[in-house]
Amino acid sequence: MLNEKRVILMTKMASYEANDGRKNVAIGNYFRSDYIGWQVLKSIISATIAFVVVFGMYVFYNFETFMTDIYKMDLWEFARNILSYYLWTVGIYAVISYIVYTVRYNAAVKSLKVYHMNLRRLADMYKQ
Repeated sequence: MLNEKRVILMTKMASYEANDGRKNVAIGNYFRSDYIGWQVLKSIISATIAFVVVFGMYVFYNFETFMTDIYKMDLWEFARNILSYYLWTVGIYAVISYIVYTVRYNAAVKSLKVYHMNLRRLADMYKQ
């Protein structure tokens, strides 16, 4: 005879495994610092690429003005300004990424705890 509570619990767990479970298990395989550090590193690399692309587009858009003023401008000051913009951009992006991936990791771990609790509950139902 089928136990209705057990079937409901198994259906709920199968739905979790098919949807959010795969992603959460992949996140849960990491230590907290490893997961967040890896994601922030990927974000910093992405922000660097995005900054280079945007800066290149800026230079190409203003190429004529840039070339006429290049002999008049202080190149060290220009480089310092670009570097400060880069550091601000990457810094803000890294902080936002840290916050987002910390929240995602904590949600995944919390969800996995509920899943493991349901597994224990299902095992206890089978014992009875």
